[in-house]
Amino acid sequence: MSQDDFYRGDAPWSDAQHSPTGPGTPPPAAGYAQPGYGPPPGYGPPPGYGPPPGYGPPPGQAAPGWAPPGFGAPPFYGAGRRPTNGLAIAAVISIFLFPPLALVLGVLARQQIRRTGEEGAGLATAAIVIGGVAVAMIVAFVLFWTLALVSISNGTLGG
Repeated sequence: MSQDDFYRGDAPWSDAQHSPTGPGTPPPAAGYAQPGYGPPPGYGPPPGYGPPPGYGPPPGQAAPGWAPPGFGAPPFYGAGRRPTNGLAIAAVISIFLFPPLALVLGVLARQQIRRTGEEGAGLATAAIVIGGVAVAMIVAFVLFWTLALVSISNGTLGG
């Protein structure tokens, strides 16, 4: 077996093999530019119609005529959103952990929201209401059992 029978891989790539005009053709001459491609003929708005409502020209350009829907970048809807107050979030979370703390944090959050203009007034109000109801229930529960235990120890309960 001779050296010529061994496979040594493919030949290295060259610009002539992988040119835009195809393999085996010489590269284009200097100064040659590929032809530009425009939109297919026959497309555009139907005759007698203007641009659809709500689609004006892009900022800084005159209205050249009809623009397809979705022309340009979509508007960014999150630009004007204010952050939510952290104390209001903490107040809602503390409803489940320690309701008296939720009541206090809710009141502090409402004061802070009025001062800073942040979002979360509804969260703070919910924490105040739920925390207040929970604190009232806890006080009623403790008061009821305290009176019941005092009555039992004095012997005044049931006779």
